[in-house]
Amino acid sequence: MSPAQPAAATLSLPSRRNDHAGTAPTHSHSATGSAVDSHQLLRGQKAVDIMHNGSTYRLQATRLGKLILTK
Repeated sequence: MSPAQPAAATLSLPSRRNDHAGTAPTHSHSATGSAVDSHQLLRGQKAVDIMHNGSTYRLQATRLGKLILTK
């Protein structure tokens, strides 16, 4: 390799384990499609309303870090 060529990049894939110490990946792929990080949905709020098939659902984060989805 000559000095003008950049070194080959190493691809680092996010871990699938539940690691609370680091930041979670923004998107991950599952067998059914893509997953969205809950922080993107909540955007710093404790709860958010989600419209689905004409109904309003509420996604809420608890103090213990759990999620509750109610209709």
